Amino acid sequence: MNDITPSLHPMEREQFRAESTLVVTVKSSSEFHDDITDGVEALEQGDAVDSTPRLSFTSYDNLMETLTPRVLGFIEAIRREEPASINETARGVDRDVKIVHEELSRLAQLCIIFFEEDGQSKRPAVWFDELVITLLLDPEAGDTDTAAP
Repeated sequence: MNDITPSLHPMEREQFRAESTLVVTVKSSSEFHDDITDGVEALEQGDAVDSTPRLSFTSYDNLMETLTPRVLGFIEAIRREEPASINETARGVDRDVKIVHEELSRLAQLCIIFFEEDGQSKRPAVWFDELVITLLLDPEAGDTDTAAP
C-alpha cells in the first residue's frame, strides 16, 4: 500500500501529546487566513497566542463528511484500544484492512491521528482526550434556509 501521509517529526508528536483537546471549527478560507495573520502579528509583537490545536473546515458539509459517526467511533476505538498496527485496528473495528488504511491515512493527513512506526508495523495513535466541535451560528451569514418543525 502506498502511503502519502506526511510523517511527523518526533518534536511535533511530543507537542501533540502535550495537548489534550482538539478544537474543530468551520471557517471560511478568508476567516482562517485572517486568524493566521492575526496570530503571526501577535507573535511578532511578543503577545501571547492561543496555542490550542485547531482543525478548521471550510463548510459544514466538509466537517460532516469527515467526522461522521463511524469515523468518530473509529477514533474512539483507537484511543481506547491502542491497537499495535493497522491490521489490528481493522480487526478491532471489524473492517477491511485496505479501507482502514485509507481512513487512517486521511485522518493522519488532518493530524487527527499519527503513526508510530516500529519496523514494518505502523501503530495509529490518537493524541487528544477531548474533541470539541465549535460551530458559530451567525444569522447574518446569509443562510436563509429554514427547517420545518
